[in-house]
Amino acid sequence: MKKTPFVTLEQLKEIEKTYPTPYHIYDEKGIRENARRLRRAFGWNKGFKEYFAVKATPNPYIMQILREEGCGSDCSSYSELLLAESVGNVGSDIMFSSNATPPEDFRLAKKLGAIINLDDITHIDFLEKAAGIPETICCRYNPGGYFELGTDIMDNPGDAKYGMTHEQIIEAFKILLGKGVKHFGIHSFLASNTVTNDYYPELARRLFELAVELKEKTGASIEFINLSGGVGIAYRPEQEPNDIMVIGEGVRQQYEKILAPAGMDNVAIFTELGRFMLAPYGHLVTKAIHRKETYKHYIGVDACACNLMRPAMYGAYHHITVMGKDENGPKMTYDITGSLCENNDKFAIDRELPVIDIGDFLVIHDTGAHGFSMGYNYNGKLRSAELLLCEDGSVKLIRRAETPADYFATFDFEGATIKVKDNED
Repeated sequence: MKKTPFVTLEQLKEIEKTYPTPYHIYDEKGIRENARRLRRAFGWNKGFKEYFAVKATPNPYIMQILREEGCGSDCSSYSELLLAESVGNVGSDIMFSSNATPPEDFRLAKKLGAIINLDDITHIDFLEKAAGIPETICCRYNPGGYFELGTDIMDNPGDAKYGMTHEQIIEAFKILLGKGVKHFGIHSFLASNTVTNDYYPELARRLFELAVELKEKTGASIEFINLSGGVGIAYRPEQEPNDIMVIGEGVRQQYEKILAPAGMDNVAIFTELGRFMLAPYGHLVTKAIHRKETYKHYIGVDACACNLMRPAMYGAYHHITVMGKDENGPKMTYDITGSLCENNDKFAIDRELPVIDIGDFLVIHDTGAHGFSMGYNYNGKLRSAELLLCEDGSVKLIRRAETPADYFATFDFEGATIKVKDNED
C-alpha cells in the first residue's frame, strides 16, 4: 500500500511562513473518519465505547475532536486525568488504567468518578485506604505464558508487569463483592501493535470465557469487557493494514458464541485504542539542513529523536516521503539523522530515497501516536509545535513550540533566567 502524505508541498511551503520546522501535524478529517469507522464496526454492541489512550497523543484539541466523535479517555496518570477533565470527560467517560499507582492518582480518579481498573490484587487495600472502594470497578487480567495466534507468538504476557493471574482475579472479585462493589468489568492487554484481524477476536474469546467463569464462581455482575489496545497499524507500505470492520465482526461472533448463551448479552464492549486511532493521521515534518559524505551518505535534518523516539528506542520503521521528488526518479541510499550526541539518533538507516537536496521537506509518516508524546529534552533540545490540519484546509496551532524560557522554567537559578531573557531580547 502506497503511503501518501495528507499534506502537499504547497501547503508545507505556506505553513513555513508561520511555523518553522520541525513540527507534528495532525489530520482532523482522517481522525474523525477513523473514529466513525470504529463506531460502525462495533455498532452491534449497544454499550460500545472507545476510550482513547491519552498517552498516545496527550493534546486537548485532539481529545476534544475524539470526544465529539463519542470517545472517552483512557488515562494512566494524574496529569492525564486533568487533561480528560479539561475536555469535559468525567465519570464513566474516563477509564483509569494504571500500575504502581500513587495514592493521589487514585484519589483524583475517584473524585472524577472515573472507572478504576485495578492492576493488582494488592491494589484493593491500597485503593480502599487512599480513596475508598467505588461501586463500579474493573480488574486487569494477565493469563501468563505466551500469546499465540496459530503458530505465531505475538507477545509474552508472562513477562509483562500488568494484570492479575487467573487465581488472583477470581479472588479479587470475591473480595470486592465483600466490600460493596456492585458493577464489574474485566480488562486485558496481551500484545502490542498487532497487524492482524485475528488479535481482538482471540482476545475477546479469552475474556468472554473468563467473564462466564467469574460470573459462575463469584456471582458478580459483569457489565463491561475492555479489550484495551493492541490493534496496530501498517507502518511499512508493504504491510496489509487491519480492517476494523472485519475485526468488529470477529468479536461479534465470539460474543454470540460465548456470552449470549450464558445470558450475558447485555455486556458492553470497550476499547482503549491509541495507535490505531491517531498514528496514521500524524506527520513529523522536517527539513534537510546538512549533507555529510564519509563512510555512508548522511542527510541531517532539523528534527531529532527528541521529536520522535521510536526509531532510536525500538529500531522502529517510519516511512519517509521526500516532498516534491519523483518516487521513480534518481535514488540514493541514506541514513537520515538528527543532531543528538547519540549514534542511534536516526530516522532511517540505509534507506533508499529520492535524491535529497538541502532545504527539501521530509514527511515522516505515522507519528500521530507515540510521537510528540514520547518527546524529551536531552541535549537541551526543545519540543516542537503541534499543528492541526482542519477539515476546511486551514491550519491551527494546537501546541506552541518550546522556548529556552520553558527549558529553564523549573530552575530556581537567577543566572539562567537572566541569560534566557537576554537571548530572547
